[in-house]
Amino acid sequence: MKIKVLTLFPRFYDSFVDTSIIKRAIAKGLVEFEAIDIRSYTKDKYGRVDSPPVGGGAGLVGHLQPLVDALRANKGPRAHVVFFTPRGHRYGQADAKRLAEEEELILVCGHYEGVDERFSDYVDEELSVGDYVLTGGEIPAMAISDSVIRLLPGAIADDSTKEESFSEGLLEYPQYAEPYDFEGKKIPDILYSGNHEAISKWRKKEALRLTMKRRPDLFAAYRPSKAERKLIEEIHQGEEEPEWLKKALQKGHKFIKSGN
Repeated sequence: MKIKVLTLFPRFYDSFVDTSIIKRAIAKGLVEFEAIDIRSYTKDKYGRVDSPPVGGGAGLVGHLQPLVDALRANKGPRAHVVFFTPRGHRYGQADAKRLAEEEELILVCGHYEGVDERFSDYVDEELSVGDYVLTGGEIPAMAISDSVIRLLPGAIADDSTKEESFSEGLLEYPQYAEPYDFEGKKIPDILYSGNHEAISKWRKKEALRLTMKRRPDLFAAYRPSKAERKLIEEIHQGEEEPEWLKKALQKGHKFIKSGN
């Protein structure tokens, strides 16, 4: 996969390509990442890429010429062009999966007051990362690149992406690391039971509980299975230790640290 970011600040991505999973994905040849300087395409003799808006108003508006020329010079035949704008579609995990299937992504970063309205005719898709104002599109481009690259086969272990938040429409279940007891806060006993079926069921229940509490908007759109509906009923009834959980704890009591 190729990802190209058109930006006025290409050095913004220096540390991004030299860190962690992104660095490894590039080294493995899974992705080619390039930050391209829009300013290098301007024909203005003073190197300008923007000017005050026609008709008056605050800020500076990006010129069409350097943007379009930068896009044309770097766009492959199958490139999917994304422009970041507040009026764009709200980006989510489903979009990350969809974009990860593309052969080439071109992410275009606006800046200042925005860019010439006519630039929208040159892009395939407009995206927004949230209802707030940023200085430019560099942070959204970085966030989207990260979310896409980590989904590429071989970038990270497949199991690491299967049960993440949003991957199935729910928040992820709670995760824990040793020690068992830290300042009186203990890891749930079921995770030491050795009963993988019960652990999986507990994790699903906690994912449902967290989503209900923290992201009711996600939960409202979720379509639970018959087994999940029973877990939801347990949550509503306040049933913290249903029969299936009690049995799993009794059967695996010798592995549970609180019982040692």
